[in-house]
Amino acid sequence: MGFLTLSSQLLLAATSVSAKWIIPGARWRDTAGNLVNAHAGSVTVDQGTGKFFLFGEYKVEGQVEGGGVSVYSSDDLATWEHHGQALEPIEGHPYISKEDIIQRPKVVYSKGTGKYHMWWHADNSTYGELLQGFAQADNITGPYSFVDATAPLGNWSQDFGLFVDYKDGRAYALYSNGDRKEGRDVYLTSYNENITALDKVVHRFDKYDLEAPTIVQTDKSYFALMSHKTGYRPNNVVAFRADSLSGPWSQPFIVAPLNTRTFNSQSGFTLRINGSAKTTYLYLGDQWDSISLWESRYIWLPISIDESRKSLEVQWHDVYDLDVKTGVVTPIKGKSYYAKDATVSGDAFLQEASFASHGVIATGIYGNDSKVTFSGIQGSGKPQWVSFYYQNTDDMGFGDQPGGTPDRINGTWQLRRISSVVVNGKVEEMETLYQRDTHKGIVLSTPLLLRLEKGGNNTVEIGGLYNGQDFKGADVDRIVVYEPEE
Repeated sequence: MGFLTLSSQLLLAATSVSAKWIIPGARWRDTAGNLVNAHAGSVTVDQGTGKFFLFGEYKVEGQVEGGGVSVYSSDDLATWEHHGQALEPIEGHPYISKEDIIQRPKVVYSKGTGKYHMWWHADNSTYGELLQGFAQADNITGPYSFVDATAPLGNWSQDFGLFVDYKDGRAYALYSNGDRKEGRDVYLTSYNENITALDKVVHRFDKYDLEAPTIVQTDKSYFALMSHKTGYRPNNVVAFRADSLSGPWSQPFIVAPLNTRTFNSQSGFTLRINGSAKTTYLYLGDQWDSISLWESRYIWLPISIDESRKSLEVQWHDVYDLDVKTGVVTPIKGKSYYAKDATVSGDAFLQEASFASHGVIATGIYGNDSKVTFSGIQGSGKPQWVSFYYQNTDDMGFGDQPGGTPDRINGTWQLRRISSVVVNGKVEEMETLYQRDTHKGIVLSTPLLLRLEKGGNNTVEIGGLYNGQDFKGADVDRIVVYEPEE
């Protein structure tokens, strides 16, 4: 669901070509102006050119399985060029048809074969096979040719990760072995020298019932990050720490502020950047949209590691610059405008909230007539990122009503609320703001790219929507406006 006008689409396409900042949760667009379509992705660094190559699940509207694997390249992790399908579905194929599951692809170069190897979770639409797929190519962008799909050392294999130890170059697979009672483990298994098959189990994370595994390696430690099994609903990702891959591994601990549900994301991959000034670690998470899987967003964030405390934390930034040469992360500063200074109309009103900025939050945004308007906003006349800080209390609903929650018996989860955003009263250029579920008292943010007029007289109006039914917007704490990229 979206309400982008032609002018808005052209605006987004034009700015995507020169994008240098990383904006978690935004609509990422490639150099051609199309949405980056590489979900549950992984990044491979080409050792010859130093380029980053992103591989991920290709999804289109209305499609769940079998989209194949798309590939993009970048010099800076912000500007992405699409190279098409690295692995295309084949009609009638027993493992990579459009009816099959092709999930969480990972690509690694094999010195022994001189080829690039792609591995993924291969399955049928009922998740009844639980295999690992293997394909190879002469070029990193493909096309990749299917080789085999196997049960690793006779085990089931569901969510799949791949890790290469930078010290010795050995490759390892991580995979959960299904949801059945006799499964619910995560295996860490080494590949043979040519990365053509697995050879032995190095460690087994027993009965934690986790998935989406990935490993961060520092000079002293290994951290294994994993998600709980909540489907497309986000949860509190946990990490284990060890001195060696064989263990012993620590008890799991939560890697982001509690109840942010890892900033509404699921783990999937981590990236180590060996910069000239510092080594930087990135969390590459997915913000799934179960209603429109093809429009799921990417949550890429810096990871802070304290070896003395043996701790790891994923750190939120609305907008940040990452210099991949030096490894330096620079958060971009913006100007905040608070709900306490906004005007409200219709059923919208300002309410006391001890957790909110200045103790006030704007709520009651429901349908066309309820609005919260921020005025006196400074603009540049160029496209600018604006972060909307909100609370979505859908976890307060009842199980038999829209917006219920797994926090209640027999609950469901709506996952998001929807608001309209109108700049300077230009209703014809209205944008749609998706606000994922948070938690009681938890304020998170979601970004939009807007064009504000030059000067300090801009208005930003947040309202409900009516599209055959009333849509309820989330409670608004503040907005933060960032200067345009240079």
